[in-house]
Amino acid sequence: MRLAGALLALACAALGMGLARADVTGPPPVSDAAILGEGFPAKLSDFAFFTQGRAQMPSRGVHPYALNTPLWSDGADKLRFIYLPQGTRLTADGEGLLRFPVGAAIIKTFASGEGADRRLIETRVLLHRADGWVALPYRWDAEQTEARLALAGGRVNLTTPAGEAISYAIPNKNQCKSCHSKDGAVIPIGPKARNLSAQWLGAMVRQGALDRVPRGGGTLPLWTAQRASDAAAPLARAYLDVNCAHCHQPGGGASNSGLDLRWEQADPHAYGIMKRPVAAGRGAGNRDFSVLPGRPEESILLYRMDSTEPGIAMPELGRSSVDHEGVAVVRRWIAEMK
Repeated sequence: MRLAGALLALACAALGMGLARADVTGPPPVSDAAILGEGFPAKLSDFAFFTQGRAQMPSRGVHPYALNTPLWSDGADKLRFIYLPQGTRLTADGEGLLRFPVGAAIIKTFASGEGADRRLIETRVLLHRADGWVALPYRWDAEQTEARLALAGGRVNLTTPAGEAISYAIPNKNQCKSCHSKDGAVIPIGPKARNLSAQWLGAMVRQGALDRVPRGGGTLPLWTAQRASDAAAPLARAYLDVNCAHCHQPGGGASNSGLDLRWEQADPHAYGIMKRPVAAGRGAGNRDFSVLPGRPEESILLYRMDSTEPGIAMPELGRSSVDHEGVAVVRRWIAEMK
């Protein structure tokens, strides 16, 4: 997350450039047929989302964005984009997920390193087809010239920003679906109005790419702006919402746990305080409560966040190492509870 603040500023600046670019006549060069077709394009370039793939320069109609509190994935930096077909726009729905027209796409590229040493690892795309969303992973080649469809996923050896050598996991198609699933349907999980800056939302409205500035836009804290003196509760709740609530919510993949980690959940017991586990098994680590106020080391939630052991580590997918910064915030949140 080290570059999240810079990426947020770049997204807004790039969107500003997009305002000028939107005046260019003619349809976007993106392949609507590749998005809407029944098959799975073999190469990322088949979509034409980028004029320069390695540099991640978006094509006309492709809008960069960033999140206030981003999902943590082994410290990888992420470059995020939304594609909207000509003549369409996003629709606001309160502080929740923006509504996407059929033919839209969400593109997220994972990268490691900085500057000239930056290497693209994978690009995940969500395609909004007439019968719903399709999630596809693409793996970048060693030459950084193309990303190819990786339905079976894959592994990449890399070093995290914390200096840990890990085997980074590119999810297979079914694993993409497991996180992007609610009530059995594939859905986006990232671009919620509460996690998008008010500046970006306003710029999208001015560009005609969003119908109105949503209520609750920009509510989640800017993760990179945190200070040791900041209250831990908003940071921790935002972190859990972004990193855990796509499964731990009603209709999510872990709804049987009874744990609801969404930002909007107001019942402390529902988001874990003094809540006994339902079916955690050895993942509970002989602890009795998901969150035990004042006692982080006796809380199941922190125990699982701070582990990389299969069967204990949470989230189960999307990481091979521990997010020490996230663990520290959640530990402080629990320690400060009365």
